[in-house]
Amino acid sequence: MAASMLQRCLSPVKTFTKCVSYTSIVRRCLLSSAYTDSTVWDQRPRDVQDLGQLASLMDRTYARKLPVSSLLIARFIDNLSSKEEVDQAQYYLYKFRHSPNCWYLRDWTIHSWIRHCLKYGARDKALYSLKNKVQFGMFPDDFTFNLLMDSFIKDEDFKGACSVVEEVMLQESFERVSTQILSLYALSRYLATKPELSWQEERSMGASLMLAGLKLENSVGFSARLLGLALIGKVELSRGIHAVFHEMPLIWTSGYLGRALAVMNTVCDFRDVKLSEEVLDHVEKILRDLSVNADGPNVSDTSLEEEDELETQKLPEYISRFNELKERLVSQDRIDSRSLGSLVSSLTQQTLALCEDADIAEYQQTVSVWEAERQQLIQRERETREKNQKSRL
Repeated sequence: MAASMLQRCLSPVKTFTKCVSYTSIVRRCLLSSAYTDSTVWDQRPRDVQDLGQLASLMDRTYARKLPVSSLLIARFIDNLSSKEEVDQAQYYLYKFRHSPNCWYLRDWTIHSWIRHCLKYGARDKALYSLKNKVQFGMFPDDFTFNLLMDSFIKDEDFKGACSVVEEVMLQESFERVSTQILSLYALSRYLATKPELSWQEERSMGASLMLAGLKLENSVGFSARLLGLALIGKVELSRGIHAVFHEMPLIWTSGYLGRALAVMNTVCDFRDVKLSEEVLDHVEKILRDLSVNADGPNVSDTSLEEEDELETQKLPEYISRFNELKERLVSQDRIDSRSLGSLVSSLTQQTLALCEDADIAEYQQTVSVWEAERQQLIQRERETREKNQKSRL
């Protein structure tokens, strides 16, 4: 009786402990408040301007078919103070992108735009301008990408976070370890929801997983590479190699499933690295589905070229090779029972804090460089204005 009562009393404690542990993991998978803090950015010398006057000046300048300076559009973005003004600013960013000065949208203006969107609850505007980067000139740096991605992750909008990851992938901006970790966290959490993906989304997810994990020489990196290459290989065998590399930073040489198997082979020869069992199951399902489709009628609306047909004929060989490599992994104890998401969470706890320190230090230097460049532009503008006044006199 006493033992039964004790067990009932301890059960809620165990449950609470599990919840606390899980919550701490999730929190550590996000950027810290020090990283997202805007103090360094806000401490820059303010150039307070009237937004209405700036808008009027830009309208008159465009009406006279003259170029608006990058300093003028930067002042406009820096002086935004509400969501309504953010909506208005999107129009002027578009106008600037389609003006003779389109190439001179400053990096700090892009950073300021993203920060204002996050500050005033207009994150959708930031994502829209990113997805339509050619129309708005939005090519953020890695730190700015991290801020936007983290905002989606903290709200558990993993699909939105993956949309940011896709833009990182298209710009090949996985240089920072923090960006790689945040990207893989968003991708793994979104995949855990088992979404129904179109072939374009599978291609994008595959390329993002592969490129984000390419520089991580650990279980997370190899597992991400394997799944990414397998997803791209699935698109290759069902849609053809041209569908794979079109508008994507991917090589146009056939054989992405073969490269996925090469990752498994490397792990067999690699010490202290394991592959996620969940990822291996996913790859096995991809091969099985491809085999079923290959045996059935062709339901694809695209006709495969001879090169693609030759790759399709290798599918039985790929399946056989996969089973062989999986047996080797089992015999060598190179399979990790944890999911890709769990592996990423563990890596985040171990490394993200150190990555943050380096990123923040670099960001502070970058802001100083941006401010020096801005002051040079202000000085040049002042000298030009004085010169014009003298010439009129």
